[in-house]
Parts: sequence; structure tokens; C-alpha cells
Amino acid sequence: MMQSSRRRLIVGISGASGVIYGVRLLQLLRNAGVETHLVMSKTAEITFAYETRLKIAEVKALAHTHHPIDDMAAAIASGSFRTMGMIVAPCSMRSMSEIASGVTTTLLTRAADVTLKERRRLVLMVRETPLHTGHLRTMTALSEIGAIIAPPVPAFYAKPDGLDDMVDHTVGRVLDLYDIDVGVAPRWGEDPALQRRRAATEQPN
Repeated sequence: MMQSSRRRLIVGISGASGVIYGVRLLQLLRNAGVETHLVMSKTAEITFAYETRLKIAEVKALAHTHHPIDDMAAAIASGSFRTMGMIVAPCSMRSMSEIASGVTTTLLTRAADVTLKERRRLVLMVRETPLHTGHLRTMTALSEIGAIIAPPVPAFYAKPDGLDDMVDHTVGRVLDLYDIDVGVAPRWGEDPALQRRRAATEQPN
């Protein structure tokens, strides 16, 4: 039972742009043998239609268990349901604000609140720019109560070939926060290709 709880993760997908991050997380976690529990906002389903060709049923099928957004009696709404924590990818400003206040109206934000109260790891891939002072203060409040704010920022030092590489690197770094290595994030000081690029830039002309 203990082993199962250590390899169980909640994935929330809100309506912010960047739903592909949530999809890629589900794919990589399934390949890594991690049990996933998906909760997706109604706005996220609309965003999928704008940003991808995926059907909602296909997204739900990537998770081991899908929980309807209004099911406040779901297992992930209780702290007695043991998990490694939760990732919200992407995290909208509305979801972020609900989580910060503790006044939750959906299963997504309730599950995030439970993650915090149980002192489990909560990672919010907040997706908005530019940020006003209210956003920044809310992020500070969340950080103070234990959340990790991890905006999906591309790492150009890895010389990505396209969007897929950028998504993989960002998601891989987020999973590092749970000690889950899925082999998609080039590592500075360890990846031979990055070392060769560094050496080339240090050669005298």
C-alpha cells in the first residue's frame, strides 16, 4: 500500500493556454508506471478545442482515473487518499486564486487545497503574462504556504528542435520535483551534447 501511495499523482488541467503540458505529463507518467488521477476544468475542455486536435475522451483515457470537475465526493477530495502530490498544468489565474484563498468551488481547486493541507507537494504551472501585482502577491502567498510556482518557461540552452522538445524539457523539470526521471530533460553538466556545445563556445577563434 505504501508503494502505491508513493507512485500516485494528481494532475489538474485548468482552462489556461498550454493544455498540452497536462497531456504530456499524463503520457510520461503512464510510461513511468505512475498512477494518475486527472481532474479537468470545463474551461480546459474548451481550450483543448482551440489548441489541439485531441478529443476530450482521448485525454481522459491517458489517466488511470478521471474525476469529474463537480464530483466533490471523489477520492482526491480527501486527505486520507494518499498521493505524492498534485501538478496543475497549466494553472489559470482563477484556479491559482481559489487555491490561495482556500475558498474552493471545484474538485480541481479542492484537490489542490487538500494537497497543501496534507503538506504534500503542489506544483502550479501558472500560465499568464504579463503579471500584475495582484498575481505576484497571490503567487507569494502560495509559496509561503508550501506551493511551488513553476511557470512553463522554455530553456533555450538545450537547443530545442521545436515545440515538442520545449514541452518535454519543461515537463521533465517539473517531474524532477517529485524525483521522477522520465529522460526527456537534458541536464547541464551531465548531458554530453550540452557539454560539447559548451566546449565549442569556449574554443579560441
